Amino acid sequence: MEVKTSRAFALDALRGYAILTMVLSGTIASTLPRWMYHAQVPPPDHKFDPSIFGITWVDLVFPFFLFAMGAAFPFSLGRKLEQGVSKLMLAGSSVLRGLQLAFFAIFIQHMYPWVVSEPQDYKAWLTTLAAFVLMFPMFMRLPGKVKGWVRAVVKLLAYLIAVAMLFSVSYAGGRTFSLGFSNIIILVLANMAIFGSVAYIFTFQKPLARLAILPFVMAILLTRLDGSSDGWQKLVMGYSPVPWLYSFYYLKYLFIVIPGSIAGEYLREWISSAGDSSVVGREDKKLAWTMLVVALLLVVANLYGLFTRQLILNLLVTIILLTWGWLRLTKAVGSNAAFWRKLFVAGAYMLLVGLFFESFEGGIRKDHSTFSYYFVTSGLAFMALIAFSVMCDVFRWSRATSFLVMAGQNPMIAYVGSSMVVMPILSITGLWNYVNMLSNNAWDGLLRGLIITSMVALLAMFFTRIKWFWRT
Repeated sequence: MEVKTSRAFALDALRGYAILTMVLSGTIASTLPRWMYHAQVPPPDHKFDPSIFGITWVDLVFPFFLFAMGAAFPFSLGRKLEQGVSKLMLAGSSVLRGLQLAFFAIFIQHMYPWVVSEPQDYKAWLTTLAAFVLMFPMFMRLPGKVKGWVRAVVKLLAYLIAVAMLFSVSYAGGRTFSLGFSNIIILVLANMAIFGSVAYIFTFQKPLARLAILPFVMAILLTRLDGSSDGWQKLVMGYSPVPWLYSFYYLKYLFIVIPGSIAGEYLREWISSAGDSSVVGREDKKLAWTMLVVALLLVVANLYGLFTRQLILNLLVTIILLTWGWLRLTKAVGSNAAFWRKLFVAGAYMLLVGLFFESFEGGIRKDHSTFSYYFVTSGLAFMALIAFSVMCDVFRWSRATSFLVMAGQNPMIAYVGSSMVVMPILSITGLWNYVNMLSNNAWDGLLRGLIITSMVALLAMFFTRIKWFWRT
């Protein structure tokens, strides 16, 4: 039985998982075990310590989102390239998209309630809610029946009001508006929207040429480690005509976005050629279950081994799991097996390269990020995509994964939902005091995060159901 679909729910679910776990990691209390936070900011003080090596599940959140961003390029850009749209025109629209994301990064950072007022008051909460509402005409695509000039006028007015808010709000602590004060996560995404998209556009259907970009980026990045102050490489590394927007250092995340774009090509090819086949045969089911287990075990095993620094054991377990998955895939036939085989080989390669790089720069670390971190997290993202492919596009566990899928289809709303909607509403209604009481122990602290994250998921699901999407 073959069922055609034009959408990759596995990719939506991966993006939704990344965005919701990002919310969860930022809303849990500070009383949980060390592995519940970024490895380099352990409890109880949560002070940044670059001498700590290893990663936790929290350190996978951002790279998974970057990987999903790259995997979306073949769907958003590849389709237009196949239709004959000019590469220069697409590159220009990618730059515009990046600039819109940069504005989003600046706007939300200035409109967070703790930036507007400290301690927060009704003025801060209402300002934040107003900013959230304003972003609908800024980023939502109006219905097709609305004339083009009307859309342009509405969007322009929304941006003008947003700019007026940025300059008119009285910020806490005497702060004033600054282009350099922005949300760093969104700013990195803005850079990837520009440079990752342009790299994809001009290497369309040439994945090896796209991968060939990475050694040049690596060569420049390595100059920060050699201790010298000479050479044009240092100039390239340090030069920025617009420091508030661009730094060459942000390009390190191309090591995740570009592999993601290749995964997206595999995914789009699978959908267009064979559809997302329902599993019907016994052998198909066994293979799907095997790939789901292997993929999840690889993620969990590497998190545990790298966090606890059992590096030799982790390498051996990884090799065993990769061998198990490879042996099962080499014997399997069918469109699903062919698709998973491509993802698995690419993911295995990235993961092993990352583990071989592990001792370089002292050990794997998110901050300051190491090359091992880029390769390992990219490899694990391939495995996560396999897992979500089994759950969403093959087994079709729609009830269990719909909240991830719908959050992944509206990631911008989900990203700001906690700080700009849930917390202000809970504060205005007086309910935040009760939620904030859940900080006395680990279980309460986790429950607090789950409550807020669930509310964010419901918010994103609501706007997805009524088809109000934010896009740049």
